[in-house]
Amino acid sequence: MSSFGTRLHAAIEDRGPFCVGIDPHAGLLQEWGLADDVAGLETFALTVVEAVAPHVSVVKPQSAFYERFGSRGVAVLERVVAESRAAGALVLLDVKRGDIGSTSQAYADAYLDPTSPLASDAITVSPFLGFGSLDPIVDTARRHDAGVFVLALTSNKEGPEVQHARVDGGTVAGRMLDHLRRLNADASPLGSFGAVVGATIGSTDEDLAFNGPVLAPGFGAQGGTVADVRRLFGAAAAVLPSSSREVLRLGPDPAAMRDAVLRTNEELRS
Repeated sequence: MSSFGTRLHAAIEDRGPFCVGIDPHAGLLQEWGLADDVAGLETFALTVVEAVAPHVSVVKPQSAFYERFGSRGVAVLERVVAESRAAGALVLLDVKRGDIGSTSQAYADAYLDPTSPLASDAITVSPFLGFGSLDPIVDTARRHDAGVFVLALTSNKEGPEVQHARVDGGTVAGRMLDHLRRLNADASPLGSFGAVVGATIGSTDEDLAFNGPVLAPGFGAQGGTVADVRRLFGAAAAVLPSSSREVLRLGPDPAAMRDAVLRTNEELRS
């Protein structure tokens, strides 16, 4: 199998850059007229998969919304991952894990090893135990041609407390981007190690050209626009503007969700 960066580059060329989050918030289940239980979760999630996975380059299920239902919810997540990949979408599992040693390795095996029922194309991780704590995940991603997206410049109001802190003449966020630049060195056409940078951060002086992809949550309902994406990420190798509610609120009508995806991809491509 080709590297995640190669697969992502091809998928964006084929389907466009828009990434849809499959996030079954309790409020969205209610808006769809579904019960906040496993049956409602399954109906919601698989309807979204059927509507969007054949048309987007990447889907991004947020694991927490499935885990809250216990093992039966995780079983639904397994189906979301498998059926999305079968429809041709890459799956970026949003788990934001971060730990050390054998625990970090266990997370890597759970989400990136092809023998796992939750095996995905890529995951999100937190580097704030030190970037080196991610080594087991990075090594596992390389071994299985998977991808890793590292939190760098998130748009939540608490983020700057850590991410903007100064270290050795730069910021913590800048240090994370430097690590990614090293991991992606000489990769072609695109590195497999990406950064999470919020589409609503306003502005940044950080160098976002690190030969890897950027996941840009906050697009759409949370306020990020096409103009924001162009202004913030012009130097980035590949950008995945991500939205969930903007699309999911159009359900349970599959055609409305599909049309929103196609329309958004056209806007981003133009």
